[in-house]
Amino acid sequence: MAAARDPLKRERAARHDPDAAPISATEARALFADLKDAPALVLAVSGGPDSMALMALAARWRRALRRGPRLIAVTVDHGLRREAAAEARAVKALAATLSVEHHTLRWRGPKPRAGIPAAARTARYRLLADLARAHGTVHLLTAHTRDDQAETVLMRLSRGSGLAGLAAMARTSARDGLMLVRPLLDMPKARLVATLKRARIAYATDPSNQDRTFTRPRLRALMPVLAEEGCDARNLARLAGRLARANAAIEAVADAAERALVRIDRAGRHSAIDAVGFFAAPEEIRLRLLARAIDRAGDEGPAELSKTETLLRAMDAAWAGQGRLKQTLAGAVVEMAGNLSIAPAPPRKSSRVRPSPNKL
Repeated sequence: MAAARDPLKRERAARHDPDAAPISATEARALFADLKDAPALVLAVSGGPDSMALMALAARWRRALRRGPRLIAVTVDHGLRREAAAEARAVKALAATLSVEHHTLRWRGPKPRAGIPAAARTARYRLLADLARAHGTVHLLTAHTRDDQAETVLMRLSRGSGLAGLAAMARTSARDGLMLVRPLLDMPKARLVATLKRARIAYATDPSNQDRTFTRPRLRALMPVLAEEGCDARNLARLAGRLARANAAIEAVADAAERALVRIDRAGRHSAIDAVGFFAAPEEIRLRLLARAIDRAGDEGPAELSKTETLLRAMDAAWAGQGRLKQTLAGAVVEMAGNLSIAPAPPRKSSRVRPSPNKL
């Protein structure tokens, strides 16, 4: 009898598990409360459980407000799976029942052979940003959950990310001139699934989410084992929040140090830094000031953390010795000669060999 009762006990425990309970109307209001004054909200809805729940919850919240923001659901068909078109139609059908405007966008053109997830993500955000601007809004909502946050922490930990990277995703962040909002970031995925089941809303399952040729699904498969050791989604997300808090405090110190030590030209690209004050600062502050100056001056994107750390070690050694150094990183020239300056690197000379006049 005891063995027969075990499944029933597990079922009852699941029903009483707060991490598996449907999201209430009161909770839904709290999720979107700070967005009530926005003219419109673009919802990224793929057809999976997380994004379908996002749309359903936003629609419920919008109805309760009576005069809330216009909701615009957008599905991006990446052209990578045959099922995508049918999934977009399913999203459109649900949107119609919820009185939510819907658009399907397509990622056209050739697809890369490698790095598909990253390329698809870049294309998706570009398409979403273009549509948001066309509809006069800056608010883009995605359905990232606490489970996604935990996986992101693990991915960045495995890559040796710094403090800012390990802080993972923020509820609100800027991207491509938009305000990217993740209202469900503190919600377990199980609660979203339970919410859809209660509302009898169907959803699609993307097989690529289980494809272990990609990093995120491999880490996702490890989560049950890690959870047995206490490294579950809740604790990983809590870690991300604590690191985000610490990172914000260090950023505030770096801001103050930058105001005191760095002079930036009117063009905003050349930085002159008080070397004495710079090398007296803690290493983490020096690293952040250096990275900021390189990013301002360079034109090759943010400098890699490991390369910036290597450059800072060379600068420390130079300061302890003769005090002279000149190196280029990410399109910026870092020069020490008494003072410290970071400026845009000169254009690279063409490698093309011009023919000799004698050979014409």
